[in-house]
Amino acid sequence: MYLHLGQDTVIRQADVIGIFDLESTTVRAKTREYLRKAEQEKNVVNVSYDLPASFVVCSPREKRENTVYITPISAQTLRKRVESGSLPTEER
Repeated sequence: MYLHLGQDTVIRQADVIGIFDLESTTVRAKTREYLRKAEQEKNVVNVSYDLPASFVVCSPREKRENTVYITPISAQTLRKRVESGSLPTEER
């Protein structure tokens, strides 16, 4: 199954390590440090032209490093999509 993250970005659900709310998780220094390091290593993909709401950490089979996707879609909505196993209506 696949997960739509916004814009034209779709990832494999099997690659997802975690889905995180940007506002609530970045209050911790460790999370900010992780995101800063991922950005320095060029492992961040911003799929948001709007205000970002969440980030998704993935571990694709073809890469050694994790990829972090910054998305305008809320973590709650992304989790519901994973649980339902479906794409949004406009993507079907």
